[in-house]
Amino acid sequence: MKKFLVYLYAISIMFSCNATEKTIQDASAVKTEENTYWQQHVDYSMEIDMDVKNFQYKGKQKLVYTNNSPDILNRVYYHLYFNAFQPGSEMDVRSRTIKDPSPKIADRISKLQPNEIGYIKVNTLKQNGTSIAYETVGTVLEVKLNKPIQPGEKVTFDMDFDAQVPVQIRRSGRNNKEGVALSMTQWYPKLAEYDDEGWHADPYIAREFHGVWGDFDVKLTIDKDYIVGGTGYLQGEPIKKSGKKTHHFKAPNVHDFTWAADPDFIHDTFQMPNGPLLHFYYKKDLEQKYLDNWKKLPAETAKLMDFFSTQVGQYPYKQYSVIQGGDGGMEYAMCTLITGKRNFGSLVGVTAHELAHTWFQFLLASNETKHEWMDEGFTSYISELAVNYLKENKKTNPLTSSYKGYIALANSGYEQPLTTHSDRYQFNQVYGAAAYNKGAVFLAQLGYVIGADNLEKTIKKYFNDFSFKHPKPFDIIRTAERITDFELDWYFIDFAQTTNTIDYSVSAVEGKTITLERIGLMPMPIDLTVTYTDGTTEDFYIPLQMMRGEKPTSATIIKDWAWAMPNYSFEAKKPVKSVEIDASQMMADVNRKNNVYGLN
Repeated sequence: MKKFLVYLYAISIMFSCNATEKTIQDASAVKTEENTYWQQHVDYSMEIDMDVKNFQYKGKQKLVYTNNSPDILNRVYYHLYFNAFQPGSEMDVRSRTIKDPSPKIADRISKLQPNEIGYIKVNTLKQNGTSIAYETVGTVLEVKLNKPIQPGEKVTFDMDFDAQVPVQIRRSGRNNKEGVALSMTQWYPKLAEYDDEGWHADPYIAREFHGVWGDFDVKLTIDKDYIVGGTGYLQGEPIKKSGKKTHHFKAPNVHDFTWAADPDFIHDTFQMPNGPLLHFYYKKDLEQKYLDNWKKLPAETAKLMDFFSTQVGQYPYKQYSVIQGGDGGMEYAMCTLITGKRNFGSLVGVTAHELAHTWFQFLLASNETKHEWMDEGFTSYISELAVNYLKENKKTNPLTSSYKGYIALANSGYEQPLTTHSDRYQFNQVYGAAAYNKGAVFLAQLGYVIGADNLEKTIKKYFNDFSFKHPKPFDIIRTAERITDFELDWYFIDFAQTTNTIDYSVSAVEGKTITLERIGLMPMPIDLTVTYTDGTTEDFYIPLQMMRGEKPTSATIIKDWAWAMPNYSFEAKKPVKSVEIDASQMMADVNRKNNVYGLN
């Protein structure tokens, strides 16, 4: 077990995170082929006054909430994420009791002093001008409405709050290990999402988020010497008054708002031809080797932006920012926060991963708390392709490490299904291997099942159909079915909802007759390479009967294999010397030793 966890930890570290404006459209109520889709909408107006001496700030928030659901709402909930950074919080206790604590958190929260903790304290809250009852329960504000919100109704909530920025421990905070003053992520009272599954007022325990689409209008007043970057477009020059500056930002159709600030930030820009303006914020006191890396980063980021826009869908905003801050890498609206003391390969790698999250989770806003593999796994898939695209010496399979990580997990005896809530994994390393590695393999292996070209078409259609919405796991499979006309629910059920494994073997070869065996419970179509005794080779494709179709292939297609039949035999054209199942190794077979016959 110890050896396995060490391996998974190494894999998880590799992935630590962790167009045009007219394409940004309201997706509140869209009809699909099968039903009427709806999602809630919220517009935030906030005025924030930050004191950089004591790291406390005061906020006024006006929130206009549109109930696009068919339901009457008697309650609403807000996330108060900063309350997690207090001794005795759920994040604190969980980080000290899980079997493999994250070294980034460990027992650090339990040791915070009153002037080091984080908090958001709500002072007043009104619904359409009338005070309403509320209670702070950990990282969630429970609000009992005076008057229920009717379907289609707009309601205005006005709030005054005080807050304190915690010492940087996990993603958010002040004075991180690289000396960045303010990494302001998940820093404001954020309305919880409500959808056809009900409220998603999850406590902030370990990781991942979910939010309501809407527009943000934020006025941030801070010390005049601080340079600020993050979500949103700056509205004119900051207004100076009494030693401070007020920065006015607007962000259209996003589900979060993040900013970072430091008096020693260097701010570089890179205008992409026919693309967004890229911003880069990093500390001027970095060692020269790190400064040099940051100077080279813009050109590589532009290549990555082009790659993702081509392979997934067009980036729809006018800007994107890469900001030194946080504690590794984490994606946010129109920006990412990453640590900056990295060699160039690492700096490009983490930027590739976090930028890819703009598509997988930000624009395709799946619920990270419930379906963490959809954002981390799909991001790992596309970012590994992107990094490989940038390399001179390209790998045949850039997802090799993801396959190794998943197969190690599947053989460990500690795997939990991808239906596991992101906070409910027994081990942090198991979460990492499942979310990042198995999630990446889910997409890569889907390409093995339906064909690489069909996978590319599926990803693009998935983006076109579900960007600016909240897609769920089965949406990607239904998209693939629409592209291919195959039946693919078996793939989704076995790989995403169970811990069934794939294990096929070459059980016997007698002259021209080849016999294969299905050992694992998960079905798959089979690619087979046969070498004859005369030295020639032939590729065969064995369709899976329940798939009701065959992927495009140049291989010889032979009879279907029905899953319930554990053995499959056929006769080749000539005497057989050797046989190999899935020479591409794009099928996640958990025991490749029995995939070959007659090969050294």
